[in-house]
Amino acid sequence: MGTAQSTAGSPGPDAGSPRPGPPALAPGAAVDPGDATPDAALPGDTSTPGTSLPEDALVLGMDVGGTTMKGEITDAAGMVLTAAVTATPQGEAAFEAMGALGDRLLAELTMEQRGRVARAAVLLPGIVDHVRSIAVFSSNVGWRDVHIGDRFIERWHMPVLIEHDVAVAGWAEWRYGAGRDHDNVCVVILGTGISGTLSVGGRLVRSEYGQTGEYGHIPVRHADGLRCPCGNIGCVETVASGASIARAYSRRTGAETDSAADVFALLDTDPDAKAVVDDAISALADGLLGIIHAACPQLIILGGGLAGAGAALTEPLHRTIAERLRIVPAPRVVLGEFGARAGLAGAALFARRGALT
Repeated sequence: MGTAQSTAGSPGPDAGSPRPGPPALAPGAAVDPGDATPDAALPGDTSTPGTSLPEDALVLGMDVGGTTMKGEITDAAGMVLTAAVTATPQGEAAFEAMGALGDRLLAELTMEQRGRVARAAVLLPGIVDHVRSIAVFSSNVGWRDVHIGDRFIERWHMPVLIEHDVAVAGWAEWRYGAGRDHDNVCVVILGTGISGTLSVGGRLVRSEYGQTGEYGHIPVRHADGLRCPCGNIGCVETVASGASIARAYSRRTGAETDSAADVFALLDTDPDAKAVVDDAISALADGLLGIIHAACPQLIILGGGLAGAGAALTEPLHRTIAERLRIVPAPRVVLGEFGARAGLAGAALFARRGALT
C-alpha cells in the first residue's frame, strides 16, 4: 500500500478525445472548494458536469462488487498511489464500508497528495439511477432504493460521481481499451451474469434510467430452457454464464466443478467439456445476433472472468456468429484490454473526465 505502481493498460492523460455527451455528475456534486477541509483543497473547477481535471489532479476510483469492493487513488498517467480491497457487506451496510474504504485510501496519502485529490467515482452493481444518485436494486448485495445523495461528498470533501459498474467498464473498453478508434462497439461482460454496453455512432447507448445492455436476459431457449432467476425461461445467462457452464458440466458428468475455467481447461481431452462449451457459445451467439443485426457493431469485446478463456472463447464465438449471419458482416470478436481491471480503470477515467463521453 502507498507504493506507486503502474496500472497495466491504463492510458495516459491525452488518450482519446472527448465526444459530446450527457452530464453524469451526481446531484450535489457542485461543491464549493472553499468548503473543503484545508488539506483537501480541490484543484481547478471540478464542480461542473463533464469537466476534465487538470493533469496534476489525483482521483479516487471505487468498484463495488457482490463479494469485494476495490478502490484506488491514481494520477493522470494511471500510476496507483494507494489501493485497497475489502469485503462487501450485505444490504445498506455496504455503503458504510464504501465510505470507510475511501477514508482508508485518503489517509494513506501525504498531505500534499491529499490536497490534489479532486474527484471520486463510485461504481455500483445492479440498477443504478445515476441522475438522482440512487442505488435502486442489487440482488447480489441485497439493497433497494438507497438514496446516496451527498453522503460521500460530505465525507470525502470532494465531488463524487455515482455510476453503474458495467456502464463504466464497457465505456472504458470502448473509449480507451480494445475499442478505441471505433465508433460502433458491443462490449460483453461475462461472469456470474452477462451484461454489457453498446456504442453506436460514437455514443454510448443508454436507457432513460441509465441502464445499458442486459444481454444475459435475452431468451434463447424458449421451449426447453432452464428458468432464470429473473423469472423467464432459457435466458442466455442460464447457458453461457460462468456459473451456468460449471453447473452444466456437473449435471452432465456428475463431477463437481468449481468454475467455468476448469471446464475450458478440459476442452482438448474431454468430449463432455467440449459439448458444454459449444452449447454455451451457441447460446451466446444467438443472444448477440439481434444486437448485431440492429446495430452492426464493428467489434464485440469480451470482458469479465470468462474472457480469461482467451482464444478458446473468441475464435469459436466469431465462427458461430459468422455462420449465422447472411445480411450484415460479422464483427471481429476480441478480448478486452483492461481484463478484470476494467471497473477500476474505468472508475479512474470516469472521475478524471467527469462524464461518459
